[in-house]
Amino acid sequence: MKDILAFNRPDGRDKNQLREIKFEPGIAQNASGSVLVSFGNTKVICAANIENKVPGWMSRQKISGGWLSAEYSLLPYSTLDRKQREVVRGKQEGRSIEIQRLIGRSLRSSIDLKKLHQKTIWVDCDVLQADGGTRTASVTGAYVATYLAIHKLIQSGEIQSSPFIDSVAAVSVGVFKDQIVLDLDYLEDKSATVDFNVVMTGKGQFIELQGTGEEATFSPMQLNEMISVASEGIQKLTDFQQKVIASLCE
Repeated sequence: MKDILAFNRPDGRDKNQLREIKFEPGIAQNASGSVLVSFGNTKVICAANIENKVPGWMSRQKISGGWLSAEYSLLPYSTLDRKQREVVRGKQEGRSIEIQRLIGRSLRSSIDLKKLHQKTIWVDCDVLQADGGTRTASVTGAYVATYLAIHKLIQSGEIQSSPFIDSVAAVSVGVFKDQIVLDLDYLEDKSATVDFNVVMTGKGQFIELQGTGEEATFSPMQLNEMISVASEGIQKLTDFQQKVIASLCE
């Protein structure tokens, strides 16, 4: 009991408390939809553009509908030590590839691609500032940017109805100092013994679970608690998303 009472997080949050969440829409003027999403000190520009064609493999296989693809990058000044641009090194890091695939999978799970009518949505997530949870912030912000882009398509009459099946958001959860905590920042993430990233729809369906013990194990009871804590956090994120969308698309 004494250890639990003495427990505190580096930034003073409660165990199941999100960082301060902000969505600043219209951050990229030339994008069809864009938002600067902040999870505390983690800040990511998410922008969606729409192209009136589909990838070659879809045409060759005569697959109807459209497609969505995502790209992710850490800008050089996003971390404490300057990060060299991947284009300078001549190849993309495996971590970046993994995260952009996660973003793409997550958004495609929330959209009926057949309603996109031979269009491709390109979603770019560029990390301005990294303080833990860049992939979860990217997924959460990318949904808002994509929604805003599709809303423009509907307004212009290019598509007749929304292809969205559901919303999508993501959050991290883990074990830090033997306690389960929500939305880990960098200090917590680097010291966590268990780290999970959870992607869910607004209706509470799972899209993806990424979790591992960092030279540690976790029990079925801890797993269930982490999923429960993450689910509650994602519901709060979903509420934030819907408020932003409602203020812009009514």
